[in-house]
Amino acid sequence: MAPIQQVEEEHDEEQEQEQETSLNTEKWNKHYSSKHKILFVGEEKIEKKYSNGISNARELEERGCIVLYDVDVKVMSQHFFLKTQRFDRIVYNFPHVGFLYPENSYCQIQLNKKLLKGFMTNAKALIKKDGGGEIHVTHKEGDPYNKWDLVRKAEKRGLFLHQSVPFFKDDYPGYDNKRAHGKLSDLSFPVGEASTYKFKLQTSLSNSL
Repeated sequence: MAPIQQVEEEHDEEQEQEQETSLNTEKWNKHYSSKHKILFVGEEKIEKKYSNGISNARELEERGCIVLYDVDVKVMSQHFFLKTQRFDRIVYNFPHVGFLYPENSYCQIQLNKKLLKGFMTNAKALIKKDGGGEIHVTHKEGDPYNKWDLVRKAEKRGLFLHQSVPFFKDDYPGYDNKRAHGKLSDLSFPVGEASTYKFKLQTSLSNSL
């Protein structure tokens, strides 16, 4: 029996080493690495808005993520936990305040601009300052979304556009964009033409480029 026990122990050790190697191997999906510390924002009141919101949150927690509720992105840098953290990536997909007015109306556009202003200000305070931190905003292209002045809002807050790349939903298996507002909050919406805007902190070097 001793030789069999020794083989089993060696097999267990090999499995543990394989698992450890798998955990330490860096994996990439587009702009995101398994080694990145990432903050995703923009999902509020998930239990009321989404049929699978709670189950998704529980799965994230089981995978080791921290899920925070009732956090306003316009003041999130003052959150008791978030203010102690610094992130490699802060991601906001399709920011929107909700349909309070017609999409292309002046009032609606101003509200969405205010949302972006508050988000950019607070996200800037939470990204890592080592030059590698980025703020990603995925945004629909064309009218009226180009009137939100996304890039200019970022520049006024000490950020610069590092890169803008087309967004394709199929690049992220399992991702399902939601309307998030109104009676149809759990339904998806056509993404259409959209881009992910990557912002970094302005430095003396970036200002000179």
